[in-house]
Amino acid sequence: AELLKDYKPGDKVLQLRLEEGKDLEYCLDPKTKELPPLRNPDILVGENDLTALSYLHEPAVLHNLKVRFIDSKLIYTYCGIVLVAINPYEQLPIYGEDIINAYSGQNMGDMDPHIFAVAEEAYKQMARDERNQSIIVSGESGAGKTVSAKYAMRYFATVSGSASEANVEEKVLASNPIMESIGNAKTTRNDNSSRFGKYIEIGFDKRYRIIGANMRTYLLEKSRVVFQVILVQSSYSAALGSLLSLHSKHFIHPLSGISDSYQMGIFRILAGILHLGNVEFASRDADSCTVPPKHEPLTIFCDLMGVEYEEMAHWLCHRKLATATETYIKPISKLHAINARDALAKHIYANLFNWIVDHVNKALHSAVKQHSFIGVLDIYGFETFEINSFEQFCINYANEKLQQQFNMHVFKLEQEEYMKEQIPWTLIDFYDNQPCINLIEAKMGILDLLDEECKMPKGSDDTWAQKLYNTHLNKCALFEKPRLSNKAFIIQHFADKVEYQCEGFLEKNKDTVYEEQIKVLKSSKFKLLPELFQDEEKVLSPTSATPSGRVPLSRTVVKPAKTRPGQTSKEHKKTVGHQFRNSLHLLMETLNATTPHYVRCIKPNDFKFPFTFDEKRAVQQLRACGVLETIRISAAGFPSRWTYQEFFSRYRVLMKQRDVLSDRKQTCKNVLEKLILDKDKYQFGKTKIFFRAGQVAYLEKIRADKLRAACIRIQKTIRGWLMRKKYQCMRAATIALQALLRGYMARNKYQMVRNPNVLLLHCSFIPAYLQDKMLREHKSIIIQKHVRGWLARVHYQRTLKAIVYLQCCYRRMIAKRELKKLKIEARSVERYKKLHIGLENKIMQLQRKIDEQVRAPYSGKMFGSLVSSSSVALWALTEKCTEFSFSHFGFLFSVTETMEKKLVEETKQLELDLNDERLRYQNLLNEFSRLEERYDDLKDEMNLMVQEPSEKKAPLDMSLFLKLQKRVTELEQEKQSLIEKIGLFVTTVCAELEYESLKRQELESENKKLKNELNELQKALTETRSPEVTAPGAPAYRVLLDQLTSVSEELEVRKEEVLILRSQLVSQKENTMTDSTILLEDVQKMKDKGEIAQAYIGLKETNRLLECQLQSQKKSHENELESLRGEIQSLKEENNRQQQLLAQNLQLPPEARIEASLQHEITRLTNENLDLMEQLEKQDKTVRKLKKQLKVFAKKIGELEVGQMENISPGQIIDEPIRPVNIPRKEKDFQGMLEYKKEDEQKLVKNLILELKPRGVAVNLIPGLPAYILFMCVRHADYLNDDQKVRSLLTSTINGIKKVLKKRGDDFETVSFWLSNTCRFLHCLKQYSGEEGFMKHNTPRQNEHCLTNFDLAEYRQVLSDLAIQIYQQLVRVLENILQPMIVSGMLEHETIQGVSGVKPTGLRKRTSSIADEGTYTLDSIIRQLNSFHSVMCQHGMDPELIKQVVKQMFYIIGAVTLNNLLLRKDMCSWSKGMQIRYNVSQLEEWLRDKNLMNSGAKETLEPLIQAAQLLQVKKKTDEDAEAICSMCNALTTAQIVKVLNLYTPVNEFEERVLVSFIRTIQMRLRDRKDSPQLLMDAKHIFPVTFPFNPSSLALETIQIPASLGLGFISRV
Repeated sequence: AELLKDYKPGDKVLQLRLEEGKDLEYCLDPKTKELPPLRNPDILVGENDLTALSYLHEPAVLHNLKVRFIDSKLIYTYCGIVLVAINPYEQLPIYGEDIINAYSGQNMGDMDPHIFAVAEEAYKQMARDERNQSIIVSGESGAGKTVSAKYAMRYFATVSGSASEANVEEKVLASNPIMESIGNAKTTRNDNSSRFGKYIEIGFDKRYRIIGANMRTYLLEKSRVVFQVILVQSSYSAALGSLLSLHSKHFIHPLSGISDSYQMGIFRILAGILHLGNVEFASRDADSCTVPPKHEPLTIFCDLMGVEYEEMAHWLCHRKLATATETYIKPISKLHAINARDALAKHIYANLFNWIVDHVNKALHSAVKQHSFIGVLDIYGFETFEINSFEQFCINYANEKLQQQFNMHVFKLEQEEYMKEQIPWTLIDFYDNQPCINLIEAKMGILDLLDEECKMPKGSDDTWAQKLYNTHLNKCALFEKPRLSNKAFIIQHFADKVEYQCEGFLEKNKDTVYEEQIKVLKSSKFKLLPELFQDEEKVLSPTSATPSGRVPLSRTVVKPAKTRPGQTSKEHKKTVGHQFRNSLHLLMETLNATTPHYVRCIKPNDFKFPFTFDEKRAVQQLRACGVLETIRISAAGFPSRWTYQEFFSRYRVLMKQRDVLSDRKQTCKNVLEKLILDKDKYQFGKTKIFFRAGQVAYLEKIRADKLRAACIRIQKTIRGWLMRKKYQCMRAATIALQALLRGYMARNKYQMVRNPNVLLLHCSFIPAYLQDKMLREHKSIIIQKHVRGWLARVHYQRTLKAIVYLQCCYRRMIAKRELKKLKIEARSVERYKKLHIGLENKIMQLQRKIDEQVRAPYSGKMFGSLVSSSSVALWALTEKCTEFSFSHFGFLFSVTETMEKKLVEETKQLELDLNDERLRYQNLLNEFSRLEERYDDLKDEMNLMVQEPSEKKAPLDMSLFLKLQKRVTELEQEKQSLIEKIGLFVTTVCAELEYESLKRQELESENKKLKNELNELQKALTETRSPEVTAPGAPAYRVLLDQLTSVSEELEVRKEEVLILRSQLVSQKENTMTDSTILLEDVQKMKDKGEIAQAYIGLKETNRLLECQLQSQKKSHENELESLRGEIQSLKEENNRQQQLLAQNLQLPPEARIEASLQHEITRLTNENLDLMEQLEKQDKTVRKLKKQLKVFAKKIGELEVGQMENISPGQIIDEPIRPVNIPRKEKDFQGMLEYKKEDEQKLVKNLILELKPRGVAVNLIPGLPAYILFMCVRHADYLNDDQKVRSLLTSTINGIKKVLKKRGDDFETVSFWLSNTCRFLHCLKQYSGEEGFMKHNTPRQNEHCLTNFDLAEYRQVLSDLAIQIYQQLVRVLENILQPMIVSGMLEHETIQGVSGVKPTGLRKRTSSIADEGTYTLDSIIRQLNSFHSVMCQHGMDPELIKQVVKQMFYIIGAVTLNNLLLRKDMCSWSKGMQIRYNVSQLEEWLRDKNLMNSGAKETLEPLIQAAQLLQVKKKTDEDAEAICSMCNALTTAQIVKVLNLYTPVNEFEERVLVSFIRTIQMRLRDRKDSPQLLMDAKHIFPVTFPFNPSSLALETIQIPASLGLGFISRV
């Protein structure tokens, strides 16, 4: 409210005006005359931290929370070290993984309040301080405690991950549903209230990854099992069938540690408890009762539990009593039987709950040693109902203990802060609830008296109440007795007074159940039920981890002769209150040993309405959870704290120039001494200034007044200047008007003088000569008038003709253009002329008819009429034709337009689909590389584990061993089949080798003969040089042709003979004698000696070939024999080794024996597989070598044949003289290839890739040199046709690059260098692939360097995938380098000094926007961008790729800046919008300087630009809303609304955004279909492409520097 009239002492009424605009008269209390509390300045309203408020009191705190919750839709607020969380009763999009990533790694004050900020602070302190942490979540039922705890655990699970593949973080999250389903219940205030407390310890290893968890539970409220079941027992029974029909897997998560077999058992037990509640009793007399015969509920209960009906019915109505001498059975009354039934139901339910907790803990337990933990305590808040019983008493007792711990921690932090800043410490009076705790737990306290009364044989609630009155009434100020009741008592808790009803306290504290009933249940055939009661003594121990609901069997009676009941039942006699006190003490010890973090959950209204704030209920809860106590402690000291730099920046306007010194601290002291005269209102610390409550508001008022006075002065000066300018303009206009008016009046007077009527009127008074003169002048004027008119008309006519002529020319030009267009269109629509054929025929018929009628002797009138009618018809048809044509032209034009639009849309859609597909592929590639790295890490860990085996080895699974044995046999069979295949392959290869060698020898001998004959012929031709001899018809020429023909025929015959001989060699070896006889007969038949000589020579050659074949076979047999002997020897050695291993294994224990045998089998199979792989590689190499030799020989034969035909061509014989022809050998010049030996490959990879320093290569040598060298090596291997060498080199290169990037992957220069070289290598493989599409820009010399033998398209794809992985790694490196700079440089640093001032901050200090030493500025970002760009240019990266990298960098800058803006309320102001726009303009200027404006980088900043514009535009009227909706098309609706909600005025002159305006924006944007996600995905990577970029560098000109250490490779 605003004070309308100044207050004077003695006034009884204050004149106020509320925020709604209403006037109010506020009456002061006549006794106290206390004024209402002062309101904080407008700029402090809605602060993130309540301790930042200058006036700290309940109304200010409540108003601040209401403004944040209702107006800004912010549910989280800091209050010092406490996070206040208000339940919105609505799902909010502020818990996604993007929000988690945004808060990860941030300081607690840097972002807006959030549960994730508290979780991040706990995680960071655990890692930094090596101290365990706790997050204490408390609040009323329905305030959202469990949800807050779940979100905290989700944060830890997401940020830390798990140390193993067991998905521990998923198990932790999966344990919540089962615990809530068993431990929650519906109350009057909450439909799903947690009726138990739990403390979950999340364990972390040394690398701070989740390894396990442990859960403790406190005080399960079992009483609701009984009375709620009884109230709705019929509905539970009716729903039992559907409950049991549910599939068990939908009920319990498989990760919770409860197997499928147990889940139906849990259903059975729960159903049995429901039916047990329906069991009824019939009274026999006052002291006994019975169960009706064949009672259906009890029958169903016994069937479900697997127990005997008679025994259960008996022990429900009887109990066993034991005395010193004997034991007897006593019937019990109906009331006692009902109580015993209820106690049994609660006992079963509690044990089932504990059993589930134990199994969940087993599932969450880890064998790895826990290094530290973070505990999350989700415990009931302070409760008060109309009827409060034992459960509420325990809950409020626990809250008293927690509040005491909270007060001590807050007090301790305040004291530490003052001592750290060396400020005089004065004791602050704060509420100490130790007296209330003593009243409950001290000796002779309420719990002691309750336990004592439980031990009494005839103890009752009434007698216990009387003891309480006698002991504490009028002796303890916190204990009271109600006026109208003797069975209740009142305790003054820290939050409120609570009245407890004594009825039921003793029964609930004893929680008795008869041992005989438990024995019946233990004898159950249902295996799960006895498990619930196995370890009760262990469970009931005072140090138990889960003491809730432990049921002592206090009434168990045994015979004294056999055992000592005092000892056996000692543990069972501990009451629920005693157990709860012990577990609470254990919890407090745990919390005191950790660093606590507090979350206080507030319920805004009792009706669960979303975003509805009930002030009274909120104040009650704020008092109950200690938030107002925190405020009071802070307000008692110095709540407002400023660093000297922040104070100087904010209040610089209050200082004069002479007050500003170089020492900021002294400057602030001097100014404060002048501004605040009372020195007790502030204190100077080492780094901060501490202010009392209200002093910051006073300083803000002085600052606002100073700024207002300055504004008024500026306004006064500007208004004066404007008025002077206005006066000068008005004076000049007045003078001009006066001059015009005076001229007009003079002209009128002159015209009056010239008027002839006036002249005639005055003629009588004028002399005659003057009259003549005037008359002549008058006639002259008339003549002049007519002449001037004629001249004007002539000029007009000429001008008009010229204009018409120009118009005609212009129209003719336009008509010609139109005619040309029409002709073009007419040509394009020829097919539509067919439609006009009928009309044209009609026109022709009419024309013919006219001609006939012209020839006929009709009268002239009839002929004229006929002609006119025909002409009219003809003209109408012509017009129809034209209209038809134009309509078709329009139709064509519209069809073309629609087709073009569809084509453009489909093209855009295809481009989007292509980008999506490319992005999906690159994401998969990224995931593959991540899995590959994970695989390598696991292999390394496995090797380490093998080298250093752990002391405790896990027992080996026998089934696994059998599976492995089976797999071993299968591998042996595969090995045998592979050996057989290799043998067959070797024999076939040997035969082919022999055949090829024989063929080669034959061909070589034939070639020699042919060469000799050719030389002889050439000599003969050179000897006879006469033209007659060389003429085509000469005899010598004919002889030469005959010889050439015979030689070629003989060559063909010889080839065929060689092939025939090769096929008959084997058969000739067996049938040598028969062949010899046949040959003798042939010799006898031969009559010519020449034939006999030729046959003899053939036989000699055949014998020689057979001899060679025999020798080669002999040698091969010997080699095979040697190999077999070696194999036998190796088998003997292997057998001996196996025997030794077997002997050693027999001495080992069974587990170690199985493991050793497994290890041995794996090693043996690995060695055998390696041997087989080596053999296969050798055989592949041999086959490739033979193929290569065949190709070379075939090539040589072809060259010889072509050479022979060319050398003796007729044209050459005619034109040139015959001279000796020699085969020319080309000179060896450099072909752009590099040769290296196979054994030097690893050395090449090591020197060129692994040990290469990018800095030296990039600066001193040509860009992409390693890529060129590697490609030239590949070229040489291709030239040799050695595919093994090509494959090995490419594989080694790719693996080498991966190793370098894995080793030095955080270095930007290394990643950039290998990205550019990988792309250059890829471009080289494309450029020289021989494909036409890549050869367009090659020179002829480069085309000669293309690969000839191998198609490396598959390796190009592999290199492209590698380049994508390197690009993604480069983006991650860029992001890691830029991430710390972006927020500080783009948001926090004041690039334009003085535009924005620092707002007051609270205890959660936020990073200052003042640039101190070490903070980043915009210049830091630009310098880093320059560094990135220069490095990429030095490395020779493709320009298109540089553009993509820059676009990705700008996207990261824009996304991170916008995300922080959306999560920081202090950054959403008008001045910050100006700063952001200036920073963006500087980035755009950088793009212009680097000529990168067309890279698409500017477009990625569009959301940030629009957010900055949104902060600066007017936000009041509907026109403003329309402008915002049209302007912010790159922002989502959620982002626009968030910015408007967060908009905060920094100065008094700014105004907040009205809620109605935000609603208007939401209504206008409701039809917009955009993502509901609030934050941008800062991790998004645009799909990268590598456009083909051929190199103009000639390979033969590349020189290899000696600094690379590649002397072992040589140029070819």
